[in-house]
Amino acid sequence: MTEALVVLTNCPDADIADRIARTLVEQGLAACVNRLAPVESIYRWQGAVERATEVSLLIKTTRERYGEVEQAIRQLHPYQVPEIIVISIVDGHAAYLRWIQDATQPPLTA
Repeated sequence: MTEALVVLTNCPDADIADRIARTLVEQGLAACVNRLAPVESIYRWQGAVERATEVSLLIKTTRERYGEVEQAIRQLHPYQVPEIIVISIVDGHAAYLRWIQDATQPPLTA
């Protein structure tokens, strides 16, 4: 079984979060994307401390599809440097992990 991952990204608003989530699931790059309630982020950017309200996404995918997930996020995300963090799922409910793998299988090539 291929390694299951959770990819984290924060979006500037709900519309962009929805667009990224829907695209990843529709293209079979993610089995599921959870959109969390808005969060307040405090961060350093270009020498200044900034504050922003963002929408977090928890993206369930596999190591095999990660490169495509990152590419899609970078294409759809308006930030110059979007947060894209990968967390390996080291264990979990076997049926759920199989579902992630099944839902993200690349299309068969002829």
